[in-house]
Amino acid sequence: MTDVQSENDDSEAAELRDRMVEAIVSGWDRKLSEGVLAALRTVPRHLFTPGASLEEAYTNDSFATKRDAQGVALSTVSAPWVQARMLELAALRPGMRALEIGSGGYNAALMAEVVGPEGEVVSLDIDPEVTERAERLLSEAGYNRVKVLTGDGTYGAAELAGEGGFDAIIVTVQAPDIPAAWRDQLAQNGRLVVPLTFRGTHRVLAFEHEDGHLVSRDSTRCGFVGMQGDNTHSVQSIELAGRDLRLVISRDQAADAETLRAAVASGEESTEWTGVVLRGNEGVLPSLELWLTSTLDPSGTVYASSQAVEKGLSGWTIAATATWTSDTVAYLTMRPDSSGGFELGVRAYGAGHAAQAHAMAESIRTWDSLGRGATPEPIIRVFSRDAAEDQLDGIVVSNRHSRLAISRA
Repeated sequence: MTDVQSENDDSEAAELRDRMVEAIVSGWDRKLSEGVLAALRTVPRHLFTPGASLEEAYTNDSFATKRDAQGVALSTVSAPWVQARMLELAALRPGMRALEIGSGGYNAALMAEVVGPEGEVVSLDIDPEVTERAERLLSEAGYNRVKVLTGDGTYGAAELAGEGGFDAIIVTVQAPDIPAAWRDQLAQNGRLVVPLTFRGTHRVLAFEHEDGHLVSRDSTRCGFVGMQGDNTHSVQSIELAGRDLRLVISRDQAADAETLRAAVASGEESTEWTGVVLRGNEGVLPSLELWLTSTLDPSGTVYASSQAVEKGLSGWTIAATATWTSDTVAYLTMRPDSSGGFELGVRAYGAGHAAQAHAMAESIRTWDSLGRGATPEPIIRVFSRDAAEDQLDGIVVSNRHSRLAISRA
């Protein structure tokens, strides 16, 4: 490549970075800090997406860097808008010490730009192929000061946490639990940002210390590649009507698969329409999902195929929040509305179908009356696995490494 070609590429990359930042800013209703904006405009993302064109490297979308034999992404460079939001949630500032769990290179470079030369960034991943690539790309991009480690992120990086811990821990893989190491290695005034899955709900949450446990302070919504190692997802999948209708629940919950299958097959069913209509691209379904997760116990997710919709088992094929009793299952559904929107309803099967459908429908109506997307999010507190019952308030999720308490206050 000639010097002229190199200069042209650098100029084009800078222009594309500016456009990328404009897209990120316009797509979020919050103001990004100057440190994060400067990092996004500075770090050459194309150097961390080998094989992508300049245009592809600077689209506001994720880029897979490793796939398995079936083509499923095992490692990705996350979408820039996702990384920007998570950096903001972490409240990164110059001079901070930060740990990234789930390496790729680009996000670590952004973190290094924000914390500056006086700060410190450690990037950890379980896959040696991923860490080798991240270390090489970081070096080529001029970020040698980032320390890259290979290991199970479940246990953090105790050897580098120091006496005071990390000021920020940013997890860039989808996690089903909060291991003790993350709590222990987080500085007393630090922030843990993690894409957490609980009861079928996915949320990126920012946690801080509070009276011996962690408490959620802020959140956003986005998805990630699942975590590997000793903190992998563990769920139960119950076929309610073959593969056409499946109930997926977390391992800490009990459900009688045979009884629930029999309930769906029985023909005893109710559908209660709520009068709550979704219009256009409101984007409020995530708010409803989180509301139902924090008000229904138990709760999980029903997945319906297109055949299930044709058979009248569901009104849509996307994931739908569900709840159940020993002999009844109920889940969210929808139908077209005369105004061009979609009315929300609840489909229930089994002995208690009418009561179960009504109870869930009333929860949806309450969410609507409280402001829909403006409804305050629940507070999630993270306790140790052996926390006493009298410490826990709200819906309790018992995981392998921790116990979550989900409450509306």
